[in-house]
Amino acid sequence: MEPGKLMRYSTKHILAGGWLCAAVLALAACSPRKAPPLTIEDLMEDRVALDGTLMKCDQRPKSHDSADCENARIAVERLAAQNIDPTLEKKRQEDFERAREQLRLTQDRARREQEAKKKVDAYSLPVVPVEPSKAAPAQQGDPSPPPTAGTTRP
Repeated sequence: MEPGKLMRYSTKHILAGGWLCAAVLALAACSPRKAPPLTIEDLMEDRVALDGTLMKCDQRPKSHDSADCENARIAVERLAAQNIDPTLEKKRQEDFERAREQLRLTQDRARREQEAKKKVDAYSLPVVPVEPSKAAPAQQGDPSPPPTAGTTRP
């Protein structure tokens, strides 16, 4: 038998495969990562980024379904909803404050009632007369203690 006939792959093939795997891993580790899409709140705060994202979505119709485009559309809708009539917003705020004050008063009343139920006023308790216990009359002339169990008196 010839040496090396039992091995399917030569040492050169194994080393070449190892170097190839190492190169692929190095390229994958060094590739730049894709930035996550901006959140709706970020887009609402940064109007320049919002405008840029909307322009990018309008220029490339394929990107209409991307997360950036969806977040930008939602941010525009929310910003449009914020532009409400000030008198209407003031009325809503007054209604909210009135409802909150009413709820607070109701909860205060319920809390006071609970505390009143728990609290015991010693001065308002009924007076019960205390009667002295009726003890057995002590026998006079017998200073010895009373008998204990199992013993008898002479």
